[in-house]
Amino acid sequence: MITRKEYQLAQQEGKELLEKTGIYFQKAEFEQIAVADFGLSDLNTFGAKILTLVNTELIAVKLIAMHSLQIMPEHWHPRIGDYTGKEETLRVEWGEMYLYYPGNPSIKPKARIPQNKLDCFKHWNELIMGRGDQITLLPGVPHWFQASPRGVVVWSFSTKVLDLQDEFTDPEIRRGTVISDNHDKSDE
Repeated sequence: MITRKEYQLAQQEGKELLEKTGIYFQKAEFEQIAVADFGLSDLNTFGAKILTLVNTELIAVKLIAMHSLQIMPEHWHPRIGDYTGKEETLRVEWGEMYLYYPGNPSIKPKARIPQNKLDCFKHWNELIMGRGDQITLLPGVPHWFQASPRGVVVWSFSTKVLDLQDEFTDPEIRRGTVISDNHDKSDE
């Protein structure tokens, strides 16, 4: 759970990161930035700011903005009934990210995970991605990524999105963001 103030600050941060790309956005689009905290209530470490530009029954186009060292937790897009699961292409537009997926573990990965969450990250095959680098992940492939120290903005091109159905290695994760209207103690 995050406060409304935290949500609004994260939206502003997402806007600032998106503006670094040099892409033109309409003002109304910035108001559509969604903030995902994955139910961990720690946006500083885990989360993303997501601007959905297209989301139909067939395709989706999103921009994912993450601040310095923010982590998108390990997850995969499962089969749901007759739907084989989301196929996703990630392409870095600005900054750099460290992507991890099945394969040979990297000897000295760049990612930094809090000690209490290390068991929630099983895949350490590292791909360091900069502007213009892209990868396509098939349905069901576990993956996670972390923004570099300067942050990252990543395109996500995919088939039909059912993000609330994503599965995570961390059993504490809840995909829907819950916003509290309670005031922060720091506001008093």
